[in-house]
Amino acid sequence: MYVRARARLHSTYQIFAVPKTAAPKSNRRIQVRRSGVHGKGVFALQDLAEGETIIEYVGEVISWDEAQDRHPHDPKDPNHTFYFHVNEDKVIDALYGGNSSRWINHSCDPNCEADEENDRIFIKALRNIKAGEELNYDYGLIIDEPYTKKLKAEYPCWCGARNCRGTLLSPKDREDTPKTPSQKKKTSGKKKKA
Repeated sequence: MYVRARARLHSTYQIFAVPKTAAPKSNRRIQVRRSGVHGKGVFALQDLAEGETIIEYVGEVISWDEAQDRHPHDPKDPNHTFYFHVNEDKVIDALYGGNSSRWINHSCDPNCEADEENDRIFIKALRNIKAGEELNYDYGLIIDEPYTKKLKAEYPCWCGARNCRGTLLSPKDREDTPKTPSQKKKTSGKKKKA
């Protein structure tokens, strides 16, 4: 594209074309906006490569006891929180000091995963993600009480994946799901089979 500029030459004006400088490319890779899945979501602004670290899940690091004392964030929607289970002792509460990562929605067929490294949580691409795609990961939500139809309905999933579980609740027997403090206590007394 060209812009018109005027230069004064020998007491007359002459019009010539000057190349328009390109706007500086943004380094932003993701953006929060309305989601077709649920409320707000996080979308790729540029292509993201498989294995790439996209963002760290940050917020106030608190104990499980404090998380229970704070629960719920919103009494009108008690099952919507910004908690992220780090280990049996720590929880990240992204309501306080959180970033865009707290708006990444769940999917039963995710394009990202949450990876724990030294008590920090990083969201990484499971596959190549095209600009414009919504980011999502499997929340792996586990609750101590028995999974009844009523409980599953309290945590509905709207991801729309072909393999959708219909709930944010993850099967309790998943190897990759971290244990909550009460689950840890139940298994700590059992001996490992040789």
